[in-house]
Amino acid sequence: MRESDGRVAVTVQRTAGAEQARDAAGIYREVQRSAAFREVRRRYRRFVFPMTAAFLGWYLAYVLAAIAAPGVMARPVAGALNVAMAAGLAQFATTFLLTWAYARHARLRRDPAAMELRWAVTMETLQGGVRPQRLAITAGEGREQGSPQGRGEIR
Repeated sequence: MRESDGRVAVTVQRTAGAEQARDAAGIYREVQRSAAFREVRRRYRRFVFPMTAAFLGWYLAYVLAAIAAPGVMARPVAGALNVAMAAGLAQFATTFLLTWAYARHARLRRDPAAMELRWAVTMETLQGGVRPQRLAITAGEGREQGSPQGRGEIR
């Protein structure tokens, strides 16, 4: 359930025998069904799938150009550097750029939300009889949500 300020609420449900230890599989299934977990997965997919497709397209274009247009690839660009070598070096640069972008996206968009979800599960499973009834987990939007530290909050 998304709230108007971008947070995803996780509701902790208690049964009559809530004091009994729950099995790990039940906890994981509950987390997997939660809106906060789905939000973390959605953010992952929205970044990884398009970037993978773009990089794979760029790589295949390089290979196809090398096969279909060897004359174009052999054209000199500067000194001994030809189009094929420049494109090959650009492949390395693209790899490093994509790695940096992935790490940045994970740090800013997914890690805060995943850590808050982990904290909510920890609070639910490890804390004694005083458990919060409802945990509101921000989706980890960072500074856009007005959080001073760039992280979400639990309330």
